Amino acid sequence: MTPRLAVAAGVPLALLVALAGCTSSGDPASPPAPRDPVVPAGQFKLVAFDSCADGLERMKKAAKEYVGPYGFGGGAVPLAERAAAQDTAAGSSAVNKAPSYSGTNTHEAGVDEPDLVKTDGRRIVTIQQGVLRVVDAASRKLTGELDLATSGDRDQVRWGDGTLLLHGDRALVLIRGGGYASRADVAGPAGTSGARLLLVNLSGAPKKISDYELDGGLVDARQIGGTARVVVRSSPRLEFPYREHGTDKQRLIANQRVIDKATAEDWFPRYTVTTGGKTSKGLVGCDRYSRPATYSGTSMVTVLSFDLGTDSLGDGDPVGVVADGDTVYSNGASLYVANDQRWRVMPRLQQSDREPKPEDEVTEIYRFDISQSGRPVYVGAGSVQGWLINQYAMSEWDGHLRVATTSGRTWGASPKSSSTVYVLRLAGESMPEVGKITGLGKGERIYAVRFAGTTAYVVTFRQTDPLYTVDLSVPAKPRVAGELKITGYSAYLHPTEPGRVIGVGQEASDQGRVQGAQVSLFDVSNLDRPTRLAQHHVKNAYSEAEYDPHAFLYWPAERLLVMPLSVWERDRSSQGALVLRVGDTAISEVGTVSHRSNQPGQGMIRRSLVIGDELWTVSDSGLMATQMSTLDTRAWLSWS
Repeated sequence: MTPRLAVAAGVPLALLVALAGCTSSGDPASPPAPRDPVVPAGQFKLVAFDSCADGLERMKKAAKEYVGPYGFGGGAVPLAERAAAQDTAAGSSAVNKAPSYSGTNTHEAGVDEPDLVKTDGRRIVTIQQGVLRVVDAASRKLTGELDLATSGDRDQVRWGDGTLLLHGDRALVLIRGGGYASRADVAGPAGTSGARLLLVNLSGAPKKISDYELDGGLVDARQIGGTARVVVRSSPRLEFPYREHGTDKQRLIANQRVIDKATAEDWFPRYTVTTGGKTSKGLVGCDRYSRPATYSGTSMVTVLSFDLGTDSLGDGDPVGVVADGDTVYSNGASLYVANDQRWRVMPRLQQSDREPKPEDEVTEIYRFDISQSGRPVYVGAGSVQGWLINQYAMSEWDGHLRVATTSGRTWGASPKSSSTVYVLRLAGESMPEVGKITGLGKGERIYAVRFAGTTAYVVTFRQTDPLYTVDLSVPAKPRVAGELKITGYSAYLHPTEPGRVIGVGQEASDQGRVQGAQVSLFDVSNLDRPTRLAQHHVKNAYSEAEYDPHAFLYWPAERLLVMPLSVWERDRSSQGALVLRVGDTAISEVGTVSHRSNQPGQGMIRRSLVIGDELWTVSDSGLMATQMSTLDTRAWLSWS
């Protein structure tokens, strides 16, 4: 008799256990695997499989419902939906005392996020196109360089969107993976490459000391102290044969047979670890995963944990969920992974110009306890109606999770969307809704969200930009305190000193046509009457900070704001970093920093940081140090 999986005492749904055989691989570049069937908001929890054999059979059965004539994502529609169609005939962002150097601009203080550059105040570590470089900040000299690529993985490393985490003399390089290597006889994810982690020793010349690879694609990661939590999304490694001739029904039957023949080794993620010249391989055990009540079986989310103070990455001590995952948020004690159904339902809804059904717009949220070192403990799950814009749409505060979403049709001539802020109580295995405020920005969608203590700032936009201030001091009775309507929108919101919020986005005409980058200074000291105190507008420009907050730097000691800026005009274009000073009621331009480059695009400044009295800016062409007060160049380190 196969024993049932053990469950940790006191945590009935904890994701426990040991490694055993099973596999999978993600494929963001090819059509993604169908996501899990939706569950009504507030009626969601996970359970463990009875056994590995039980888990495999359940997942194969669920996957057959979602496979189409051309594989997963190749036109697949759940059987219930097919029947229905036939029936119807058709930086830290927190404000603390200014340190001597700036870190990555992050969602929560003390929770680091992967980025292109890191510093500990003594050295700067950066990665561009697969090359890791170390610069001594005091001497402004390049002290080490490491090409992370080998002959067999050069394209993956160089173009794999590599990012960094830093702890002491260790750098962890994260390579997204999941790229598709096409094969003439395969119409599925079998040609994918895995998410890859490289541990680099920085104590002398940079040296790669451990290499970890897992089937799938990197979703995101968070670092608390010396522990990195890495989230990877995987799919079964099934080879669906390409059939040029035959009917869709014949193709569908053939693909379902492929699923029937699949083994555990075809389903769950494989991992490979190389340390000190020795390589070990393994399979993440099916007993490491829990499942929702309903699921497609075509996607798995795995959370890995690594101690960056050691010389080996090990096996990552994985735990996971048989589900999809798109958004990661952590406040240090908890790690949340959210997934929605957007990619599955949006194409057919937009083609038909139909309103989404409520069951199409559910975001599922899984919560893990990471307050202790070692393996995360699954705590509970919940769901809300609507879709998230990014990680800033979630915030844990005082035993509650606050979530901002947009629901309804956001496209077409007459959109019928609106947005909601939910308050969920963290109650054991579930996260029941205890309060919500609905009807924000009717006909619009969320462009930016920021939670700060018991307040939420929500920006919606279609033609004008309502900035809503939401009072969450009474979780069961959230209320819209104030609303400010201005042209344009903010895509990123950054609280500074009490009563002030900076917004980065685009100015727009009265008809909603964007007109260039803008920085706004909002006075939110009176939640009932938010006002805009100042605006800086650059015509025909945009900033990477609009969609990636890591590109935004605010240095409180000098009230200095730095962000990349690209200006595109008919007769000229320019790229650089815009430096602004934010006063009590005004924004003034200090100047711009630019990098020279021999190749188009490589001089685009991506990041900036402060060490002492120097502003450092990073591009693919090099690293520049400037005097913060005058922007005079002190050093230029070219990568070419």
